[in-house]
Amino acid sequence: MSDSTNRILERIMEVLEQRKGADPDVSYVARLYREGLPAINAKILEEAAEVVEAADGDAQHLRHEIADLWFHTLVLLAHRGLEMGDIAAELERRFGTSGLEEKARRGS
Repeated sequence: MSDSTNRILERIMEVLEQRKGADPDVSYVARLYREGLPAINAKILEEAAEVVEAADGDAQHLRHEIADLWFHTLVLLAHRGLEMGDIAAELERRFGTSGLEEKARRGS
């Protein structure tokens, strides 16, 4: 990932943290936080479905939908007090391990 990619993701996470104290009547993210996991999860499901629908279409539309999905996933991370580094560490832990092996270890 480029430095600019890391910077924008870090900036988004900073704003998401700030929105925890914002007025839900004027901040979409603050409203999601107030509504809690059911609302955040519903948005992630909605955005994931839109990514799947866009997968075989126009690349710009797909980028747009993936950005929406990533954004709402970052909202979930912030809501749960997790950081991108937590996810990166988990991915690093799995790196070099077959996906089939990883799945077998989890019993899923």
